[in-house]
Amino acid sequence: MSDRSRLSATDPLVADAIADERTRQEQNLEMIASENHVSEAVLQAQGSILTNKYAEGYPGERYYGGCEHMDTVEQAAIDRARDLFGAEHANVQPHSGTQANMGVYFAMLDPGDKIMSLDLNHGGHLSHGHHVNFSGQFYEVEQYEVDPETGYIDYDALETLAEEFDPDMIVSGSSAYPREFDFEQISAVADRVGAYHLADIAHVTGLVAADLHANPVGTADFVTGSTHKTIRAGRGGMILTSEDHAEAIDKAIFPGGQGGPLMHNIAGKAVGFKEAQSDDFAGYARQVVINAKAMASTFRDRGLSVVSGGTDKHLVLVDLRDSHPELTGKDAEQRLEEVGITVNKNTVPGETRSPFVTSGIRVGTPALTTRGFTEPVVEDVANYMVDLLDNPDDDELAEMISREINYLSQEYPIYG
Repeated sequence: MSDRSRLSATDPLVADAIADERTRQEQNLEMIASENHVSEAVLQAQGSILTNKYAEGYPGERYYGGCEHMDTVEQAAIDRARDLFGAEHANVQPHSGTQANMGVYFAMLDPGDKIMSLDLNHGGHLSHGHHVNFSGQFYEVEQYEVDPETGYIDYDALETLAEEFDPDMIVSGSSAYPREFDFEQISAVADRVGAYHLADIAHVTGLVAADLHANPVGTADFVTGSTHKTIRAGRGGMILTSEDHAEAIDKAIFPGGQGGPLMHNIAGKAVGFKEAQSDDFAGYARQVVINAKAMASTFRDRGLSVVSGGTDKHLVLVDLRDSHPELTGKDAEQRLEEVGITVNKNTVPGETRSPFVTSGIRVGTPALTTRGFTEPVVEDVANYMVDLLDNPDDDELAEMISREINYLSQEYPIYG
Protein backbone atom coordinates (compact mmCIF):
# COMPACT_ATOMS: atom_id res chain seq x y z
CA MET A 1 0.00 0.00 0.00
CA SER A 2 1.49 3.36 -1.04
CA ASP A 3 1.57 6.41 1.21
CA ARG A 4 -0.97 8.00 -1.13
CA SER A 5 -3.56 5.42 -0.06
CA ARG A 6 -3.09 6.08 3.64
CA LEU A 7 -4.91 9.14 4.94
CA SER A 8 -2.72 9.36 8.04
CA ALA A 9 0.38 9.68 5.85
CA THR A 10 -1.15 11.98 3.23
CA ASP A 11 -2.91 14.38 5.58
CA PRO A 12 -2.43 13.76 9.29
CA LEU A 13 -4.42 16.86 10.19
CA VAL A 14 -7.57 15.51 8.52
CA ALA A 15 -6.88 11.98 9.73
CA ASP A 16 -6.60 13.19 13.30
CA ALA A 17 -9.76 15.27 13.01
CA ILE A 18 -11.69 12.23 11.77
CA ALA A 19 -10.32 10.08 14.57
CA ASP A 20 -11.15 12.75 17.12
CA GLU A 21 -14.68 13.07 15.76
CA ARG A 22 -15.20 9.33 16.03
CA THR A 23 -14.06 9.52 19.65
CA ARG A 24 -16.41 12.44 20.27
CA GLN A 25 -19.36 10.55 18.83
CA GLU A 26 -18.51 7.39 20.74
CA GLN A 27 -18.03 9.16 24.08
CA ASN A 28 -20.90 11.67 23.87
CA LEU A 29 -24.65 11.22 23.64
CA GLU A 30 -25.84 12.74 20.36
CA MET A 31 -29.25 14.26 21.01
CA ILE A 32 -29.54 16.71 18.14
CA ALA A 33 -32.84 15.74 16.53
CA SER A 34 -31.49 15.99 12.97
CA GLU A 35 -28.53 13.68 13.58
CA ASN A 36 -28.11 9.93 13.66
CA HIS A 37 -25.50 7.18 13.38
CA VAL A 38 -25.59 5.30 10.08
CA SER A 39 -24.66 1.64 9.81
CA GLU A 40 -21.20 0.47 8.82
CA ALA A 41 -22.73 -0.69 5.52
CA VAL A 42 -23.89 2.87 4.75
CA LEU A 43 -20.47 4.22 5.76
CA GLN A 44 -18.82 1.73 3.40
CA ALA A 45 -21.06 2.77 0.50
CA GLN A 46 -20.51 6.48 1.13
CA GLY A 47 -16.75 6.06 1.28
CA SER A 48 -16.64 3.98 -1.89
CA ILE A 49 -14.96 4.31 -5.25
CA LEU A 50 -18.21 5.65 -6.69
CA THR A 51 -16.96 9.11 -5.71
CA ASN A 52 -14.68 8.93 -8.78
CA LYS A 53 -17.48 8.74 -11.36
CA TYR A 54 -19.39 11.50 -13.10
CA ALA A 55 -22.93 10.43 -13.94
CA GLU A 56 -24.76 13.53 -15.16
CA GLY A 57 -28.30 12.66 -16.15
CA TYR A 58 -30.47 9.81 -14.94
CA PRO A 59 -30.38 5.99 -15.22
CA GLY A 60 -30.36 5.01 -18.89
CA GLU A 61 -29.96 8.66 -19.95
CA ARG A 62 -26.45 9.72 -18.94
CA TYR A 63 -24.27 12.36 -20.57
CA TYR A 64 -21.10 10.32 -19.92
CA GLY A 65 -20.11 6.78 -20.76
CA GLY A 66 -19.21 4.10 -18.28
CA CYS A 67 -22.28 4.63 -16.09
CA GLU A 68 -23.80 1.14 -16.16
CA HIS A 69 -22.95 0.49 -12.52
CA MET A 70 -24.08 3.99 -11.53
CA ASP A 71 -27.42 3.17 -13.15
CA THR A 72 -27.71 0.02 -11.04
CA VAL A 73 -27.09 1.93 -7.81
CA GLU A 74 -29.31 4.92 -8.56
CA GLN A 75 -32.17 2.79 -9.88
CA ALA A 76 -32.04 0.72 -6.69
CA ALA A 77 -32.30 3.91 -4.60
CA ILE A 78 -35.20 5.15 -6.73
CA ASP A 79 -37.10 1.86 -6.59
CA ARG A 80 -36.62 1.48 -2.84
CA ALA A 81 -37.73 5.06 -2.16
CA ARG A 82 -40.85 4.56 -4.26
CA ASP A 83 -41.59 1.32 -2.44
CA LEU A 84 -41.01 2.74 1.04
CA PHE A 85 -43.23 5.78 0.55
CA GLY A 86 -45.72 4.58 -2.06
CA ALA A 87 -44.67 7.22 -4.60
CA GLU A 88 -45.05 7.11 -8.37
CA HIS A 89 -41.80 8.98 -8.93
CA ALA A 90 -38.66 9.57 -6.86
CA ASN A 91 -35.64 11.76 -7.52
CA VAL A 92 -32.74 10.81 -5.22
CA GLN A 93 -30.14 13.24 -6.55
CA PRO A 94 -30.64 16.33 -4.33
CA HIS A 95 -27.55 16.93 -2.24
CA SER A 96 -29.67 17.98 0.77
CA GLY A 97 -33.23 18.52 1.91
CA THR A 98 -32.85 22.21 1.13
CA GLN A 99 -31.84 21.45 -2.44
CA ALA A 100 -34.82 19.13 -2.72
CA ASN A 101 -37.04 22.06 -1.76
CA MET A 102 -35.18 24.26 -4.22
CA GLY A 103 -35.89 21.73 -6.95
CA VAL A 104 -39.63 21.86 -6.30
CA TYR A 105 -39.69 25.66 -6.16
CA PHE A 106 -37.69 26.01 -9.37
CA ALA A 107 -39.84 23.42 -11.15
CA MET A 108 -43.23 24.88 -10.22
CA LEU A 109 -42.78 28.56 -9.30
CA ASP A 110 -41.50 31.75 -10.88
CA PRO A 111 -39.44 34.33 -8.97
CA GLY A 112 -41.85 36.56 -7.06
CA ASP A 113 -44.51 33.87 -6.65
CA LYS A 114 -46.03 33.43 -3.21
CA ILE A 115 -45.10 30.79 -0.64
CA MET A 116 -46.90 30.24 2.68
CA SER A 117 -45.07 28.24 5.35
CA LEU A 118 -44.53 27.73 9.08
CA ASP A 119 -42.62 30.52 10.83
CA LEU A 120 -39.05 29.60 11.82
CA ASN A 121 -39.62 30.57 15.47
CA HIS A 122 -42.64 28.27 15.51
CA GLY A 123 -40.72 25.26 14.22
CA GLY A 124 -40.30 25.98 10.51
CA HIS A 125 -37.16 25.72 8.37
CA LEU A 126 -34.87 28.23 6.67
CA SER A 127 -35.63 26.81 3.21
CA HIS A 128 -39.35 27.42 3.67
CA GLY A 129 -39.00 31.14 3.06
CA HIS A 130 -36.81 32.69 5.73
CA HIS A 131 -35.42 36.06 4.63
CA VAL A 132 -31.76 34.99 4.97
CA ASN A 133 -32.34 32.00 2.67
CA PHE A 134 -32.71 31.95 -1.12
CA SER A 135 -36.36 30.95 -0.63
CA GLY A 136 -37.10 34.21 1.17
CA GLN A 137 -35.20 36.24 -1.42
CA PHE A 138 -36.69 34.70 -4.58
CA TYR A 139 -40.30 34.50 -3.43
CA GLU A 140 -42.90 36.51 -1.55
CA VAL A 141 -43.49 34.74 1.75
CA GLU A 142 -46.13 34.78 4.49
CA GLN A 143 -45.88 32.43 7.45
CA TYR A 144 -48.42 30.75 9.67
CA GLU A 145 -47.86 30.04 13.36
CA VAL A 146 -48.74 27.73 16.20
CA ASP A 147 -51.42 28.64 18.72
CA PRO A 148 -49.55 30.37 21.58
CA GLU A 149 -51.70 28.60 24.17
CA THR A 150 -51.49 25.04 22.87
CA GLY A 151 -48.30 24.96 20.80
CA TYR A 152 -50.27 23.27 17.99
CA ILE A 153 -50.70 24.71 14.50
CA ASP A 154 -53.85 26.81 14.28
CA TYR A 155 -55.43 25.42 11.11
CA ASP A 156 -58.31 27.89 11.13
CA ALA A 157 -55.82 30.76 11.17
CA LEU A 158 -53.81 28.97 8.44
CA GLU A 159 -56.89 28.80 6.23
CA THR A 160 -57.75 32.45 6.85
CA LEU A 161 -54.20 33.51 5.99
CA ALA A 162 -54.28 31.41 2.81
CA GLU A 163 -57.52 33.05 1.68
CA GLU A 164 -56.04 36.51 2.30
CA PHE A 165 -52.56 35.88 0.92
CA ASP A 166 -53.56 33.69 -2.05
CA PRO A 167 -50.30 31.68 -2.18
CA ASP A 168 -49.00 29.73 -5.16
CA MET A 169 -47.58 27.07 -2.82
CA ILE A 170 -48.25 26.08 0.79
CA VAL A 171 -45.37 24.33 2.56
CA SER A 172 -45.95 21.98 5.47
CA GLY A 173 -43.15 20.45 7.47
CA SER A 174 -40.74 21.66 10.10
CA SER A 175 -37.41 21.38 11.85
CA ALA A 176 -38.66 21.87 15.42
CA TYR A 177 -42.42 21.25 15.56
CA PRO A 178 -43.04 18.21 17.78
CA ARG A 179 -46.50 17.34 16.43
CA GLU A 180 -47.73 15.70 13.25
CA PHE A 181 -49.06 17.88 10.46
CA ASP A 182 -52.59 17.40 9.18
CA PHE A 183 -51.52 16.97 5.57
CA GLU A 184 -55.05 16.34 4.34
CA GLN A 185 -56.35 19.55 5.87
CA ILE A 186 -53.49 21.59 4.40
CA SER A 187 -54.04 20.00 0.97
CA ALA A 188 -57.72 20.87 1.19
CA VAL A 189 -56.83 24.51 1.93
CA ALA A 190 -54.30 24.51 -0.93
CA ASP A 191 -56.95 23.16 -3.30
CA ARG A 192 -59.42 25.87 -2.26
CA VAL A 193 -56.97 28.69 -2.97
CA GLY A 194 -55.44 27.10 -6.09
CA ALA A 195 -52.01 26.42 -4.58
CA TYR A 196 -49.60 23.51 -4.71
CA HIS A 197 -48.90 21.68 -1.44
CA LEU A 198 -45.28 20.79 -0.68
CA ALA A 199 -44.86 18.52 2.35
CA ASP A 200 -41.31 18.56 3.69
CA ILE A 201 -40.80 15.42 5.80
CA ALA A 202 -37.06 15.95 6.28
CA HIS A 203 -37.12 15.04 9.95
CA VAL A 204 -39.62 12.20 9.85
CA THR A 205 -38.71 10.23 6.71
CA GLY A 206 -37.87 7.18 8.82
CA LEU A 207 -41.07 7.42 10.85
CA VAL A 208 -43.14 7.75 7.67
CA ALA A 209 -41.35 4.79 6.10
CA ALA A 210 -42.18 2.71 9.19
CA ASP A 211 -45.86 3.77 9.15
CA LEU A 212 -45.48 5.62 12.45
CA HIS A 213 -46.25 9.04 11.04
CA ALA A 214 -48.80 10.25 8.52
CA ASN A 215 -47.59 9.82 4.93
CA PRO A 216 -48.29 12.84 2.71
CA VAL A 217 -47.50 10.98 -0.52
CA GLY A 218 -50.67 10.95 -2.61
CA THR A 219 -52.10 13.84 -0.57
CA ALA A 220 -49.53 16.59 -1.14
CA ASP A 221 -48.43 17.46 -4.67
CA PHE A 222 -44.78 17.16 -3.71
CA VAL A 223 -42.97 15.50 -0.82
CA THR A 224 -39.37 16.32 0.00
CA GLY A 225 -37.14 14.87 2.67
CA SER A 226 -33.68 14.38 4.05
CA THR A 227 -32.24 10.89 3.85
CA HIS A 228 -29.90 10.93 6.84
CA LYS A 229 -32.04 11.79 9.86
CA THR A 230 -34.64 9.34 11.18
CA ILE A 231 -34.28 7.12 8.11
CA ARG A 232 -30.53 6.71 8.77
CA ALA A 233 -29.45 6.45 5.11
CA GLY A 234 -26.78 8.27 3.11
CA ARG A 235 -26.64 12.02 3.62
CA GLY A 236 -28.71 14.02 1.15
CA GLY A 237 -32.26 14.66 0.00
CA MET A 238 -35.02 13.30 -2.21
CA ILE A 239 -38.22 14.39 -3.95
CA LEU A 240 -41.34 12.24 -4.25
CA THR A 241 -44.17 13.16 -6.60
CA SER A 242 -46.60 11.85 -9.20
CA GLU A 243 -45.78 10.98 -12.79
CA ASP A 244 -47.55 14.20 -13.82
CA HIS A 245 -44.76 16.29 -12.29
CA ALA A 246 -41.85 13.87 -12.77
CA GLU A 247 -40.33 15.50 -15.86
CA ALA A 248 -40.45 19.03 -14.40
CA ILE A 249 -38.87 17.89 -11.13
CA ASP A 250 -36.09 15.94 -12.81
CA LYS A 251 -35.22 18.88 -15.08
CA ALA A 252 -35.18 21.27 -12.12
CA ILE A 253 -32.60 19.10 -10.34
CA PHE A 254 -30.51 18.34 -13.42
CA PRO A 255 -29.61 20.37 -15.35
CA GLY A 256 -31.51 23.12 -13.54
CA GLY A 257 -29.95 23.15 -10.10
CA GLN A 258 -27.15 20.59 -9.85
CA GLY A 259 -24.47 19.06 -12.04
CA GLY A 260 -23.17 15.55 -11.55
CA PRO A 261 -24.87 13.57 -8.79
CA LEU A 262 -22.85 12.43 -5.77
CA MET A 263 -23.03 8.75 -6.60
CA HIS A 264 -21.33 7.61 -3.39
CA ASN A 265 -24.04 9.44 -1.44
CA ILE A 266 -26.75 7.89 -3.61
CA ALA A 267 -25.20 4.49 -2.85
CA GLY A 268 -25.52 5.31 0.85
CA LYS A 269 -29.16 6.23 0.27
CA ALA A 270 -29.80 2.94 -1.54
CA VAL A 271 -28.28 0.91 1.31
CA GLY A 272 -30.14 2.88 3.98
CA PHE A 273 -33.44 2.51 2.14
CA LYS A 274 -32.92 -1.25 1.99
CA GLU A 275 -32.27 -1.30 5.73
CA ALA A 276 -35.44 0.74 6.26
CA GLN A 277 -37.48 -2.01 4.57
CA SER A 278 -36.63 -4.44 7.39
CA ASP A 279 -38.55 -5.46 10.50
CA ASP A 280 -35.55 -4.39 12.58
CA PHE A 281 -35.88 -0.85 11.29
CA ALA A 282 -39.60 -0.78 12.04
CA GLY A 283 -38.81 -1.75 15.63
CA TYR A 284 -36.12 0.91 15.79
CA ALA A 285 -38.49 3.61 14.56
CA ARG A 286 -41.13 2.62 17.13
CA GLN A 287 -38.55 2.91 19.89
CA VAL A 288 -37.49 6.36 18.67
CA VAL A 289 -41.02 7.65 19.29
CA ILE A 290 -41.42 5.76 22.58
CA ASN A 291 -38.14 7.24 23.80
CA ALA A 292 -39.11 10.78 22.78
CA LYS A 293 -42.42 10.50 24.63
CA ALA A 294 -40.61 9.18 27.72
CA MET A 295 -38.18 12.08 27.57
CA ALA A 296 -40.97 14.65 27.21
CA SER A 297 -42.82 13.13 30.15
CA THR A 298 -39.71 13.24 32.35
CA PHE A 299 -39.05 16.86 31.44
CA ARG A 300 -42.65 17.81 32.30
CA ASP A 301 -42.54 15.93 35.60
CA ARG A 302 -39.35 17.80 36.50
CA GLY A 303 -40.92 21.19 35.82
CA LEU A 304 -39.67 22.04 32.33
CA SER A 305 -42.00 23.65 29.83
CA VAL A 306 -42.37 21.35 26.82
CA VAL A 307 -43.78 23.08 23.73
CA SER A 308 -47.22 21.64 22.87
CA GLY A 309 -47.04 19.55 26.06
CA GLY A 310 -45.28 16.59 24.45
CA THR A 311 -44.41 15.03 21.11
CA ASP A 312 -45.77 12.77 18.37
CA LYS A 313 -42.41 11.97 16.88
CA HIS A 314 -38.66 12.01 17.54
CA LEU A 315 -38.04 15.41 19.09
CA VAL A 316 -38.90 17.45 22.14
CA LEU A 317 -38.75 21.25 22.19
CA VAL A 318 -38.08 22.74 25.62
CA ASP A 319 -38.90 26.39 26.40
CA LEU A 320 -36.63 27.45 29.26
CA ARG A 321 -38.25 30.82 29.96
CA ASP A 322 -40.70 29.64 32.61
CA SER A 323 -38.48 27.24 34.54
CA HIS A 324 -35.07 28.88 34.00
CA PRO A 325 -35.61 32.50 32.91
CA GLU A 326 -31.96 33.37 33.48
CA LEU A 327 -30.72 30.47 31.32
CA THR A 328 -30.54 30.89 27.54
CA GLY A 329 -30.65 28.06 25.04
CA LYS A 330 -27.02 28.82 24.24
CA ASP A 331 -26.07 28.51 27.92
CA ALA A 332 -27.92 25.20 28.23
CA GLU A 333 -26.34 23.78 25.07
CA GLN A 334 -22.84 24.66 26.24
CA ARG A 335 -23.29 23.35 29.77
CA LEU A 336 -24.78 20.06 28.58
CA GLU A 337 -22.01 19.60 26.05
CA GLU A 338 -19.44 19.91 28.83
CA VAL A 339 -20.80 16.71 30.41
CA GLY A 340 -21.09 14.81 27.10
CA ILE A 341 -24.69 15.55 26.08
CA THR A 342 -25.04 17.21 22.68
CA VAL A 343 -28.24 19.16 21.98
CA ASN A 344 -28.84 22.38 20.05
CA LYS A 345 -30.15 25.74 21.15
CA ASN A 346 -33.43 26.49 19.39
CA THR A 347 -35.91 29.29 19.02
CA VAL A 348 -39.37 28.77 20.53
CA PRO A 349 -42.82 30.23 19.77
CA GLY A 350 -42.88 33.83 20.90
CA GLU A 351 -39.08 33.99 20.87
CA THR A 352 -37.59 37.24 22.21
CA ARG A 353 -33.90 36.38 21.96
CA SER A 354 -31.56 36.18 18.96
CA PRO A 355 -31.39 32.90 16.97
CA PHE A 356 -27.75 32.76 18.10
CA VAL A 357 -28.87 32.82 21.75
CA THR A 358 -32.49 31.51 21.89
CA SER A 359 -34.76 30.62 24.77
CA GLY A 360 -35.03 26.89 24.13
CA ILE A 361 -33.30 23.65 23.32
CA ARG A 362 -34.27 20.95 20.84
CA VAL A 363 -33.72 17.38 22.00
CA GLY A 364 -33.98 14.27 19.82
CA THR A 365 -33.89 10.51 20.29
CA PRO A 366 -32.89 8.99 16.88
CA ALA A 367 -29.16 8.61 17.64
CA LEU A 368 -29.72 7.43 21.23
CA THR A 369 -32.12 4.79 19.95
CA THR A 370 -29.59 3.65 17.35
CA ARG A 371 -27.22 2.98 20.25
CA GLY A 372 -29.89 0.78 21.86
CA PHE A 373 -31.35 3.10 24.49
CA THR A 374 -34.83 2.26 25.81
CA GLU A 375 -37.19 4.25 28.06
CA PRO A 376 -35.48 3.67 31.45
CA VAL A 377 -32.10 4.81 30.11
CA VAL A 378 -33.62 7.78 28.28
CA GLU A 379 -35.43 8.81 31.47
CA ASP A 380 -32.14 8.67 33.38
CA VAL A 381 -30.51 10.91 30.78
CA ALA A 382 -33.42 13.34 30.92
CA ASN A 383 -33.12 13.52 34.70
CA TYR A 384 -29.37 14.19 34.44
CA MET A 385 -30.14 17.02 32.04
CA VAL A 386 -32.65 18.65 34.37
CA ASP A 387 -30.34 18.20 37.34
CA LEU A 388 -27.65 20.11 35.48
CA LEU A 389 -30.01 22.84 34.23
CA ASP A 390 -31.27 23.29 37.79
CA ASN A 391 -27.70 23.57 39.09
CA PRO A 392 -25.58 24.91 36.20
CA ASP A 393 -22.79 26.12 38.50
CA ASP A 394 -22.42 22.89 40.49
CA ASP A 395 -19.12 21.50 39.19
CA GLU A 396 -19.23 18.46 41.46
CA LEU A 397 -22.64 17.50 40.08
CA ALA A 398 -21.37 18.07 36.55
CA GLU A 399 -18.45 15.73 37.14
CA MET A 400 -20.77 13.03 38.45
CA ILE A 401 -23.09 13.36 35.45
CA SER A 402 -20.12 13.30 33.08
CA ARG A 403 -19.01 9.98 34.59
CA GLU A 404 -22.51 8.55 34.13
CA ILE A 405 -22.63 9.67 30.49
CA ASN A 406 -19.21 8.14 29.91
CA TYR A 407 -20.43 4.86 31.41
CA LEU A 408 -23.54 4.85 29.18
CA SER A 409 -21.49 5.57 26.07
CA GLN A 410 -19.33 2.52 26.82
CA GLU A 411 -22.32 0.31 27.64
CA TYR A 412 -24.04 1.29 24.37
CA PRO A 413 -21.29 1.64 21.74
CA ILE A 414 -22.15 2.91 18.29
CA TYR A 415 -19.99 0.57 16.22
CA GLY A 416 -19.11 -2.12 18.72
